[in-house]
Amino acid sequence: MTPQLQQAISILQLSSLELSQEVQQKLYDNPLLELEEDEEDLEKESTTEIWDETFIDTFKLANKLDHSHEPKNNNGIIAEHKDYEAVDPSGGSLSDYLVSQLHLVTLSDIEFIIGISIIDSIDSKGMLISPLEDIQESMGYSVTLEEIHGVLNKIQQFDPPGVGAINVSESLVIQLDQLPKNTKYVEIAKELVSNHSELLRKHDKPQIKKITGYTLSVIEKVLSLLKTLSPYPGNNWNNDPIEYVIPDVKAFKLNGSWHVALNTDVLPKLNINSEYEKLIKRGNHGEDNDFIKKNLNEAKWLIQSIENRNETLLKVASSIVKEQKDFFEKGTESMKSMVLKDIADKLNLHESTVSRITSQKYISTPLGVFELKYFFSSNIKTTNGEEFSSIAIRAILKKLIDEESATRPLSDSKLGFLLNDMGINIARRTVAKYREGMGIVSSSERKHI
Repeated sequence: MTPQLQQAISILQLSSLELSQEVQQKLYDNPLLELEEDEEDLEKESTTEIWDETFIDTFKLANKLDHSHEPKNNNGIIAEHKDYEAVDPSGGSLSDYLVSQLHLVTLSDIEFIIGISIIDSIDSKGMLISPLEDIQESMGYSVTLEEIHGVLNKIQQFDPPGVGAINVSESLVIQLDQLPKNTKYVEIAKELVSNHSELLRKHDKPQIKKITGYTLSVIEKVLSLLKTLSPYPGNNWNNDPIEYVIPDVKAFKLNGSWHVALNTDVLPKLNINSEYEKLIKRGNHGEDNDFIKKNLNEAKWLIQSIENRNETLLKVASSIVKEQKDFFEKGTESMKSMVLKDIADKLNLHESTVSRITSQKYISTPLGVFELKYFFSSNIKTTNGEEFSSIAIRAILKKLIDEESATRPLSDSKLGFLLNDMGINIARRTVAKYREGMGIVSSSERKHI
């Protein structure tokens, strides 16, 4: 992979804020680059797309972004992974820190993409909030659950300890496994956390003693050990900078049609410094002349890469809004099931391109600001053959729980029956996963609220 192509891929996945920072650095390093000062021209060139218009021509670098032809080392691992600098944990987000650790692990290309998808599904508390089936679905079933499990197991060994667990019990078990082997009461603690987490939460020591046979002294020592751990590993991540979400694109309805426009307020507009460019002499291979030529080529490639990034962002965002029209007009319960492959196929792009351009990119809409990745989710088929987005199902579950009786909250089984009545076939364990993923406690705990 050439340095220019690496730069194009890197720019493709930058948020607008990160792109602005990157451009500032390039302006400092390259004398051939300069910012366009004419704001009127910048506004004039802002692009808006309407559904009945033809999409922009296929992204110029789309085929080049297909990893199937990338140079690999002797282990079949893409060399690109080794070129990334580790993110300083003192200044980045938890997600950045996890990605920096992902670059240090020996992974195949597909495992690396799986790892990014898993990290995207880890919330600020450090918990995995999406079922692995959803992650598999978002990748178009191009990977197996066993492959996803394998990568998840590696991420669960990252710092902070316990990260990537699906619930508090699993997080504590992971942390206990990482303690020194000579730590006392670890095995007992793992047993109690795995099988009696509710009693531990209530500090019901007499009942724990009655069920397990352990003495109160042992139980006290286990509780003391557990107090040294963090139920939510992300809560100890105190180095996150204050982040302000700046929308990269805007969606709005005008004259009955949905439009999507780039947020030109945050887009840098670069030009080539004409005075320096004139200094280039044809056929001259002097040191100064070669320096100017080198910087000119780098400046032109940077400008092209940014233009390609903006065109692709507009194209993908427009397609997402078109596909999710019902969501914008009727709300979350009308979210359409959609995976990366759906958009990639419609726009003749590689899935990795769609994944990169939707990461850390936000769209401003009448319903609020959303990350573009939010609109991708797995689906469940109804009895009449229709498909329901997992996001829509979560919204329906939340609505049912919000409207339940405070004295007789709905159990997971009852919620499953209600969904089945709507034609949505869903198992009780799946209801429990969705409920836990939304941070909603069980019906027995809700009854005490």
